[in-house]
Amino acid sequence: MIHVCLTLRDETGRYSKFAGTTLLSIFENISKSVPAITVHLLHDNTLTPDNRDKFSYLAGRYGQIINFYNVEELCADKLEEVKNLFPKIDKAQFNSELFYKFLIPQLLSEDVSKAIYLDTNTVVNLDINELWRVELGEKILGVVPALSIGTDIHIQSKLVTDGFVKAEDYFTSGVMLMNLRLLRTKEEAIKAGMNFISEHNWRSSLDQNILNYCFALQTLKLPNQFNQFVRWARRNREPLSKKIYSYTGDTLQLEINEPFNRLWLEYFGKTTWFSVEAMYRIYMNFLQNYGKLNDKMKTSMRNVSAFVSGKTRAFFTLQQNVQVTKDFFSIRADEDIIIAGEKDSMKNLLDAMKQAAGKKIFIILIPKFPFEILIKAGFTFGKDFLNGMEFLSEPNKLPVLNSHRFLETV
Repeated sequence: MIHVCLTLRDETGRYSKFAGTTLLSIFENISKSVPAITVHLLHDNTLTPDNRDKFSYLAGRYGQIINFYNVEELCADKLEEVKNLFPKIDKAQFNSELFYKFLIPQLLSEDVSKAIYLDTNTVVNLDINELWRVELGEKILGVVPALSIGTDIHIQSKLVTDGFVKAEDYFTSGVMLMNLRLLRTKEEAIKAGMNFISEHNWRSSLDQNILNYCFALQTLKLPNQFNQFVRWARRNREPLSKKIYSYTGDTLQLEINEPFNRLWLEYFGKTTWFSVEAMYRIYMNFLQNYGKLNDKMKTSMRNVSAFVSGKTRAFFTLQQNVQVTKDFFSIRADEDIIIAGEKDSMKNLLDAMKQAAGKKIFIILIPKFPFEILIKAGFTFGKDFLNGMEFLSEPNKLPVLNSHRFLETV
């Protein structure tokens, strides 16, 4: 039995999809000869019933097991101690989830002597059994040194710059093979590490620095195939390969022609969290953050619309715009185009949407289209239909000739 641990705090209810993508990437790549996987998800009260059901469904779909641990209920006293040490933990960049990983040795059954810990921004693009087979011996953690990844993350740590940990020993904590047998004896040492970091008021990479302070000299150094930062793989122009990839910071983008973005999207697209509505929220988030999408972002969103799995696209556009619509949106042979402006075209659109029964996403390419008609008919913006005009950059806007004629027929 392979034991995999993830931690989760999801205040908006929308972060669970990243943990789900990590799990699906594991399930997709595990070889059939490998023992079953048991996932241990350490969460708090922010895990919604709907997301919990999705995790259970995902594990069941692949014949795997998932156990849930509500740390706010099971470890309230320990979390209170942490909050007393780090009073700003739930503000700014601090998050109590950073400390959930320290609870793994106590929460998992005593008969579980080893576990793999993964951050929820990782994609496991290899057979996880390759990491599980590593023998730790008397080492406490199996980790990837920062230097071997090609990252300068070690020089950002006061532990290194002030001489407490050598640069070659400083490790990243997003992927760890944990010797639970030994870690269960190190609870006091970890508390001492928390006290040390708290007293020095070192705020960046909080959990990682605590682990390095405690165990930098007690690790088994693993090759970077077990934790490669995407931004450094891009910078070094590394080809996509069989590795565990960490999408730290803002490295996950919308350009699906870029191999690392596409890798994450392909796994995400197979999860129960994937929907056109989810992709639309991503689009709106970009719109809110940047005010006005530039041409590159709009092209990215157009490409993402072509990536939709589980739903076929359909397009509603004027006759004179059919060819440019086909070219711009890379329309596939199995995708429909409904011609606007013809007799009964609105009725044809509504009939097609009803017949699709939620299996298609309709992209409307009519300026000033009266979307309230679709909403009154029971359809949902962002789920059943999108305003395709928002995808278009100014130089590539579709012609609007005679669009008023269509509006007159509504």
